Amino acid sequence: MKKSKRIKLIVDIKATQEKNALEVLGSVQKKRFDLLAQIESLRIYRKEYQDRFDLLAAKGVNVSQLLEFRSFIDKLDMAIIGQEQLLSSIEAEIKIKRKIWEELHHKTESLQKVCDSSLKVEMKLEAKLEQLEQDERASRIGRNNASGTGNAT
Repeated sequence: MKKSKRIKLIVDIKATQEKNALEVLGSVQKKRFDLLAQIESLRIYRKEYQDRFDLLAAKGVNVSQLLEFRSFIDKLDMAIIGQEQLLSSIEAEIKIKRKIWEELHHKTESLQKVCDSSLKVEMKLEAKLEQLEQDERASRIGRNNASGTGNAT
């Protein structure tokens, strides 16, 4: 098997690994996008709940209603903080996955360049060998013709 074909097999393997790494990166980025939407929904819900309570509180509320409200707002705040921490870890994961993909991408590109270079060398060698064979044939034909015409005279 020619060197370029052997390298091409490696390039194909690396390209597959690169594609898989890119799919993983995309999956993690989708998680981040979904989590951002979820955090935004929690913030909007918290603000709406706060606004409703403020309207109710303007009319007057008892202590138990106030405590229930405060407890629920605290739970919402904790949920938002938890989701923001998860977002930070997902963003760190994205950086890692992106770095892995970039490394694989650069390796694939480098190997592809080596493969292309090897293929060019092989093509030049084949062209040279073909030219030598043609020169050899032409030389034989020329010798045969020279021998044949010398005998005819």
